[in-house]
Amino acid sequence: MSGILDLLSSPTGQQLISGMARETGQPENKTAEVLGMAMPLFLGAMKKNVANPKGADGLMQALSGKHDGSILNNLEGMFQGGVNREVVKDGAGILGHVFGNKQDRVENALSLKSGLDAGAVAQILKIAAPIVMGFLGRQKAQNKVEDAGAMNTLLGSMLGGQPQENQSLIMSLLDADGDGSVLDDVAGMVLGTTQKKSGLGGLLGGLFGK
Repeated sequence: MSGILDLLSSPTGQQLISGMARETGQPENKTAEVLGMAMPLFLGAMKKNVANPKGADGLMQALSGKHDGSILNNLEGMFQGGVNREVVKDGAGILGHVFGNKQDRVENALSLKSGLDAGAVAQILKIAAPIVMGFLGRQKAQNKVEDAGAMNTLLGSMLGGQPQENQSLIMSLLDADGDGSVLDDVAGMVLGTTQKKSGLGGLLGGLFGK
């Protein structure tokens, strides 16, 4: 089983980071930093969403169709001459669906943590979202995932098995304190604080709240 952050350390991930850095005009190390925080957060949000039957059905359909993984076949070509507007539009739609009206909070939080402008973070996320969906779609096909329960297991597996430096983040995404709110828990790790109700922690606290 491939973890989501394994994607960034792979040849495909290096193409993604370098291409996205050129596309957004941001340093590669900062682009990689944003992606390293955003990808687990993105999957953590989807993991919470698949607990809802409607959300699970919608995701399964998307991963069997448009987001089947084919976008990963030629990432280098995708970035040549600028990313197609349809890809960016698709990414914006995905982010809106996954994060809802909390999207601005996510972007602002990642901006504060990475030091990049929130607009640059938003641009990175719009391009990354279809690629993350494609990676998930490929994993779905390879692991023959056919129902919501198996999808929940797949997402959990993709959030696990990370290097030691990522363990705290991954554990928090899986709701380490057992309160049922995945993104409450990730707030402290992403922002470097355990405060959930005020300060920086409050930016992500309550996302997809109970």
